[in-house]
Amino acid sequence: MSKQTILGRVTQLARANINALLDQAEDPQKMLDQLIRDYTNNIAEAQEAVATTIGNLRMLEADHKEDVEAAAEWGGKALAASRKADELRASGTAGDAENADKFDNLAKVALGRQLRSEKEAKTAEPTIAAQTEVVDKLKSGLDSMRNKLTELTAKRDELVARAKTAQAQNTMMDAVKNIDVMDPTSDIARFEDKVRREEARALGKQELAASSLDAQFEALDDLDTSSEIDARLAALKSRKAA
Repeated sequence: MSKQTILGRVTQLARANINALLDQAEDPQKMLDQLIRDYTNNIAEAQEAVATTIGNLRMLEADHKEDVEAAAEWGGKALAASRKADELRASGTAGDAENADKFDNLAKVALGRQLRSEKEAKTAEPTIAAQTEVVDKLKSGLDSMRNKLTELTAKRDELVARAKTAQAQNTMMDAVKNIDVMDPTSDIARFEDKVRREEARALGKQELAASSLDAQFEALDDLDTSSEIDARLAALKSRKAA
């Protein structure tokens, strides 16, 4: 994938409105999972593109530096050759004049190479500037995508936690709804009815036992009365005999 395509993709994803996308999604969690995969894959592709672009930029910068240094070096050689030619001409001899022409020719060759190096350096400068701009944009886009990926992951985790909480609450409410103590068909109502019946049975036994005990005490009272009557009758008879 070319760096221009990657740059466009990075820019598009970095500017994506996550909340708006979630509002349009039928299943937000699935959409977030897909977005996380997309962002992760595109970040990896963008990193490759950035690395390649930076590598090309550094090569261009190195070549540019060599051209600038070469231009300076050829300029120095041209200056040295020119000065040597001037010195030889100043001596006034025929042989030196001939040699002076040779050094001037050397100076011209050096100047020609200086001009070529300067031209190559100048030609590379717009490309270097453009590549530098692309690298800066890709780096900025990568940072934005990493931030967006962190936001997406946090949003997904929040959504999953909320879904689990809601599911747990619904499960609990369904369980509570199924336990209706006022419903005569519920297990608790049936158990309560059974307990009440047992309690009533115990009360019946207690009442029956109390009734039997009262009868026994009444019989005892009757026995005491009969004994009292017999005693009084015996006392009466004793008086008559006297």
